[in-house]
Amino acid sequence: MEWMVWTLPTAIFFSVIAAILLGMTAWELASPTVERRGFLPIATTRGDRLFIGLLSAAYIHLAVVGFTEFSIWFALGASVLWLLVLMRWG
Repeated sequence: MEWMVWTLPTAIFFSVIAAILLGMTAWELASPTVERRGFLPIATTRGDRLFIGLLSAAYIHLAVVGFTEFSIWFALGASVLWLLVLMRWG
């Protein structure tokens, strides 16, 4: 894996994403999901909300880095908060 030149933040990022996917898989096997409607305009499952949350977290990070002077830690906090809100009430 030397050719990839992994940095610690990159390795942590992908490890956390892999852990989230493994956790969601175990949760789905233990308790199958049912589609429901929240504040999103479509009926979604847990996996749908996770995908939408991860995708929108990427856009939150891009917006913070591109258009503000805030720290990247602010973007991380906002993304985690958004993902938690989306998973619970989305």
